[in-house]
Order: sequence, then structure tokens, then C-alpha cells
Amino acid sequence: MIIEEKQSLNNIESSPFLKIGDGSIITRFDKTPPPIRSTDVICPHFIELKWAYGCPFDCAWCYLKGTFRFQPTKTKPVIKDLAKVELHTRRFLEEVTTPEILNTGEIADSLMAEGLDQPFSKFIIPIFEEQNRHKVLFVTKSDNIKHLLEITPHNQVLVSFSLNANDVAARWEKGAPPIEKRIKAAQQLSEAGYEVRIRIDPMVPVDNWAKHYTQLIEQIFTNFTPSRITLGSLRGLQTTVNGSTDRSWVEYLQEKSNWGKKIDFKTRNNMYSTVIQQLKEKFNFNEIALCKETLAMWGRLGMDYRKIKCNCIW
Repeated sequence: MIIEEKQSLNNIESSPFLKIGDGSIITRFDKTPPPIRSTDVICPHFIELKWAYGCPFDCAWCYLKGTFRFQPTKTKPVIKDLAKVELHTRRFLEEVTTPEILNTGEIADSLMAEGLDQPFSKFIIPIFEEQNRHKVLFVTKSDNIKHLLEITPHNQVLVSFSLNANDVAARWEKGAPPIEKRIKAAQQLSEAGYEVRIRIDPMVPVDNWAKHYTQLIEQIFTNFTPSRITLGSLRGLQTTVNGSTDRSWVEYLQEKSNWGKKIDFKTRNNMYSTVIQQLKEKFNFNEIALCKETLAMWGRLGMDYRKIKCNCIW
């Protein structure tokens, strides 16, 4: 295990853990330095459990198209050696004493192997259920939750569904299940006792965006109440843009940051403010954070990034 003393964004000393072995399976995501300039994006240094890479869905703006542009398989799902995954996971669970959340969906859809003879959920969850310190996070656009519903106990599991406005998903998230099916899956898992989080990301300022995104919030809360909601807006690293075949979404990007181009500041602020106001005033919901958003935006919205509680952390 490789360690290094680090300071977390919320000024609480974080776990010194960096990676297990060569870092090919478990490593800390640390690509975002502490914010200094107003255009610096904020992202806590969460831990990745890289059991696989790729994604079966074909979202136009998927950053994996840039990340894996040199891989012969491109974004085609590839499962790693599960014996190595188990070895590194067990070592992490035994040696790391500071509670952590291990994100299985940073470079893959966490549920993309559920149709295989050995579903990833049934492989990894029992390992985490042998202890009560660390948790495993599933991040997904899938609605294939059959195996998750069969697994008990699941006390050390978090599931996060990535959602978008219906029209936005239909246009740019091709191949992924419709939003209605994703929300239904989230509802079923919530009712089964899972902690379910929601990511509304990337928000896109299409025509009548306020109507589309407020309808999405209504749709979510009509079915269940998530434990937290993380909001993000459209952004594009140059490698992502270069790797995309459908670049129609790029027209919305105007502002520069240290994480690629973004929608202009005023529009982003309006989108976030509209949804946050709805969540607070209509649903009395305050567990809200931003994803890959700038220091300036956190300030404009009156949110303290040092108290961040977003999708991938405690």
C-alpha cells in the first residue's frame, strides 16, 4: 500500500491512502488540485475501484471516448482479472483504517456486467459485507437491478443513478435506458433498503430547459426521495470533444476552466439556482452538491465547497 499525507477539501485530514500495489485496481482520484483561481473546478479526491473499463451506452459527451481513445477496444466494456480485483480489494479493506467509499463507476458503468454469468454485484458486495468500515459505490445509467434486489445484506452499498431531462437523454444518451426506467429502478432499490443517490449531470441549456429539469425533479420525488443529489452541467475536455462522433452538444460550451470548456457562467448559475430553489422550497430537500464545478460558481450559489457532500464521498 502506498500512502502520502494529504489534506481534504473540507479541511479535515483525509486518509493518507493513495493506491494498492500498482494502482491498476484501487487508487485515489487526485487529478483536481486544490482550487486557487475562480475557474478551478472542485472535486474531492475519492477512491476508484477499477474493476473494469468502458461502457455499453453511447452518450455523445462521454469522457471515456477521450480517455480510452488509444485503446483498441475504445469504450467497449472490458472486465479485469477478478482474482486481482478481489486480492486488492481485500487488502484495502484490511489495511485502510479511515472509512472510505470505493467508486466502481468512474471509468465504467457499475452495472454493465449484470447480465454475465458472474454479475459484478454478486461478486463485490459480499466482500464488502464482511466488514463495516468501508462502502462500495455503484454509479450507473442502467436499470438492470435484478441481482441487487436479490443480495442481502447490503449495508455497505451505495447506488447512484445518473439522470437527465427526458428530451436531453433521448437526444444524447443513446443506448441508455429511458429516464422513467432508471427512476423506477432507483425507487425499487430505495424501497429495498439501499441508500440511493442521484446525479443530474450533465445539465444542458436546451430550449425550455427550466421546464424540462423541474419536471425531472417532480418525476424523481413522485417516486422516491434520494439521500442526496449532485448537480453538474455540460463540460468537455478537448480529448472528449475529439473522441466524439456526435458533437452537436459542443455548441453549448463557451467558458474555459481547468477541466475543459463549460456552459457560460450566467446560464449555469440560472440552471443550478432553478433546480436548487425547487428542491428546497417544494421538497424541503437540502442534501445538494455540485460536480466538477468552479470555485466561482460555488461562491455565487452561496454554497461552501469545504462542506461538500457530493456523489462519490461520505
